[in-house]
Amino acid sequence: MSTVVVGAGPTGLLLAGDLAAAGVEVTVLERRTTDSNLTRAFGVHARTLEQLDARGLADELVATGTPVSKVRLFNRLRVDLGALPSRFPFLLITPQYHVERLLQRRALELGARIVRGVTVTGVEPGAVLAGEDRFEADHVVGADGVHSAVRAAIGMPFPGRAVLRSIMLADVRLTEAPDDVLAVNSVGDAFAFVAPFGDGWFRVFAWDRRAQRPDDAPLDLAEVREVTRRALGTDFGMREARWLSRFHSDERQVPRYREGDVFLAGDAAHVHSPAGGQGMNTGLQDAANLGWKLAAVTKGWAPEGLLDTYHGERHPVGELVLRSSGGLVRLAMLHSRAARAGRDLLGGALLHVPTIMRRAAGTVSGIGIDYPDAPRQPDVVLSSGSRLYELLRAGRHVLLGGGTTPSGYDDRLLSAVPRGDAPSGPDMNDRFVLVRPDGHTAWTGTERDLPVALRHHLGAPR
Repeated sequence: MSTVVVGAGPTGLLLAGDLAAAGVEVTVLERRTTDSNLTRAFGVHARTLEQLDARGLADELVATGTPVSKVRLFNRLRVDLGALPSRFPFLLITPQYHVERLLQRRALELGARIVRGVTVTGVEPGAVLAGEDRFEADHVVGADGVHSAVRAAIGMPFPGRAVLRSIMLADVRLTEAPDDVLAVNSVGDAFAFVAPFGDGWFRVFAWDRRAQRPDDAPLDLAEVREVTRRALGTDFGMREARWLSRFHSDERQVPRYREGDVFLAGDAAHVHSPAGGQGMNTGLQDAANLGWKLAAVTKGWAPEGLLDTYHGERHPVGELVLRSSGGLVRLAMLHSRAARAGRDLLGGALLHVPTIMRRAAGTVSGIGIDYPDAPRQPDVVLSSGSRLYELLRAGRHVLLGGGTTPSGYDDRLLSAVPRGDAPSGPDMNDRFVLVRPDGHTAWTGTERDLPVALRHHLGAPR
């Protein structure tokens, strides 16, 4: 059985690598003929870093960027990520192309095939069409962005609306770096955000209520500089832009992430405002959820209905991200001085309440997002000295609490014992924890119930 993934962005590349690692034949079709060194995404959140850690890529990616543990929103709102229960208690500021580079290298090393310069023209049962070319596939995944050809080919609606128009993007050099690693503020008729890439370049988002221009309207550095100065009080000596662009921000989501053997992921399934920097992160977590399920079906051991859980688990997360990012952008767009003052006063007070701060940090970072029947499983130190997320790099389920893998499951399961003195380890008390390849807990119970649980989650033994 084979899978065709359409789109060689971060979502498609992570998925392709996971499938290839599981021994699934996978082809990635990409419209672009060359790799892109430009990017809209700039931040990698903690939960995404955990997923990359489970693929052996996180530490290398962290070395490319700047970790930020405190994020300032507007004048008085600060979200503290430093207390997140994760090995990565921060937001990593790094360009999207670093993420793509690592994921592409992994996918190719594991045997995925990437075909560039391909424009998809249709999808039919068992194949993806590209003009006169036909790519056979048992499963198709559309990870081809907001203008998804796969989504259009299957007639999937993409309801929603534009939220912000004429957002200006620029990669620039600054004479003076902001005092905060991330600088962001709004003043009613202007909004600006400045973040470092770590290589001397800075990403700027800017929006001007007074000048709503179409996406293809010319943009020069002087306009970006003027709006930034109005929103932040300074333009930090902005100079030398290597990239300038306009775009509009939509809030849209497909009603179904699965249509038969066709799946949608990333921006092909959901788009939202850039507030919170959750777009690329949500797509990568879509891929982490879907990959092992497709592999299980291909390998023939998947329990009945496993592929349906992709929509069941990820669609609500997409809705949550639309709400949270949409709320942030609406706070940024408040027009009156009184409304902005109330936002800063009330928001600052609420974020001093520990439970509210933890919830805010958990939502924006992804650490606090669980599935109803599968909560996130934190990393733990094992008796072998390694960590759980290192063991997940094999792409299999992990049974915590048992030193020996149950008979008939060694092709899809590893067993490990948490180290007793590990501060992050679960209190086992003669219980077992079954962890899925995406780092979520599938089941917790006793040895008596283990055979039934394994059959339910991992199918019949070999």
